[in-house]
Amino acid sequence: MTNGVDGAGVPVPHFGVVLSLQEWDALRTKVESLIGQFVIPPQIRFAGEVGEQRTMFFLDPSGNALEFKAFANIEESLFAT
Repeated sequence: MTNGVDGAGVPVPHFGVVLSLQEWDALRTKVESLIGQFVIPPQIRFAGEVGEQRTMFFLDPSGNALEFKAFANIEESLFAT
């Protein structure tokens, strides 16, 4: 099951982790060299908007969907509605 978010089919349910931009970039580099396929490849979502974020989704070995994201401005974006 997925939910449409900014043109992508986000897996429901999923577990999410918010990282700093530097942590997200380092994880992206490591993960790209280790896994063959992303559920949603690394990308910028909501570019230029208050909620701008980097995000990527992949599955853990048990098939659970994991999201890792980092906000361009976490103070303004994390709980913005």
